Amino acid sequence: MKRLALLPLAAIPVDSWAAVGDEPVNTVWLVVAAALVFFMQTGFALLESGMSRSKNAVNVVMKNYMDVCLGSMVFWAFGFGIMFGLNETGFFGASHWLPQFSDEWSYTFLLFQIMFAATATTIASGAMAERTRYSGYLVGAIIITGFIYPVFGSWVWGGFFGGKGWLSELGFIDFAGSTVVHSVGAWCALAGIMVVGPRLGRFDPETGVARLIPGHNLNNVALGGFILWLGWFGFNAGSTLQADSSLGKIALNTHLAACAGAVGTFLAQTLLRKPVLLTHTINGSLGGLVAITAGCASMSPTYAVITGLVGGVVVIIGSYILELLQLDDAVGAIPVHGFAGVWGTLAAGFFMEGDLFNLQQLWVQAIGCAVAFLWAFPTAFLAYWLLEKLIGLRASNLDQQRGLDYSEHAERGYPEFDRIPLHKPLAG
Repeated sequence: MKRLALLPLAAIPVDSWAAVGDEPVNTVWLVVAAALVFFMQTGFALLESGMSRSKNAVNVVMKNYMDVCLGSMVFWAFGFGIMFGLNETGFFGASHWLPQFSDEWSYTFLLFQIMFAATATTIASGAMAERTRYSGYLVGAIIITGFIYPVFGSWVWGGFFGGKGWLSELGFIDFAGSTVVHSVGAWCALAGIMVVGPRLGRFDPETGVARLIPGHNLNNVALGGFILWLGWFGFNAGSTLQADSSLGKIALNTHLAACAGAVGTFLAQTLLRKPVLLTHTINGSLGGLVAITAGCASMSPTYAVITGLVGGVVVIIGSYILELLQLDDAVGAIPVHGFAGVWGTLAAGFFMEGDLFNLQQLWVQAIGCAVAFLWAFPTAFLAYWLLEKLIGLRASNLDQQRGLDYSEHAERGYPEFDRIPLHKPLAG
């Protein structure tokens, strides 16, 4: 069978694609990979809630939980058709709403892609944590899953049922989604934090200096980081869409980049004479993972290490840039998924095995990165701005002080810590 792992999805011949689905081992592998990507939502929930204060823990977990539930339904109904339907224009798919297939393999592919869509959506939840109303956030998540993410995805990966995305026609490389999934999600998050504003007390009102608002459970942050790392093996290696000999190298590159990302943050914090923080170290590993996602199938392990190392440094620098601009990203999602995603997409073109340092390919990669920002950021900004005006996006100052667990859900993640009970005791 012809190896398909490095081919753009739209370039896979129909007969070869059907033959892949005839192999039961490929179905088993893709279902397992989809389950690993689904398990990443656990990692996001633990990491984001751990980096938030205890009074907002339930709210953060609820957003991650509903990202999967609502996002999966919306992407199944509409997003999949926009992203992978018949794409004659090169800009969006125009078929397969509420998809029904004549073959079982296409359902497997749909399952895998639903998990990717949920990952793209949940990036904004951490960045906007601790001051965003639950209802407004969920509407924004629906817009990302059903429109912003699939439209850009159609430009790169579209054409599953015919046609081809225009960025794919240019030769843009993004194997598993450094830009398609991670940067697009991060630019939506950037729009969100600009509209909703910083948390109370995050920046000194006179000097503008950033104040640290520590999370309540760093053990959960570390556990979440490990779970995301595990899930990334399914994220990257699963993007082969088949069980073949390329899986080992892809998984190895993924692991090495994550390790190098943590080393990169250590070096950056040490050289800048800053404390070597656990949160930054874990985010550095995630930055390495995001960076290698685009080129995990087309790089040698040596360049995977370089990609991850620089990704970790980019996360640290990006975090300080956001603070200087007084942009409050509660968990560091934008440096991890946005800035490291851009770096990784450029690296995928520059470090391509067999065609190293190709400036023309680097230019195509840069175009793809710029287009992702120019599409996702303004569209998300408009959506969040309208949500703020129409239904309200930012929680009130009182609700932020009490905690969104109380105001949005009427329950507490840690009720034994409350000095005043949430409800009055029953008489008698």
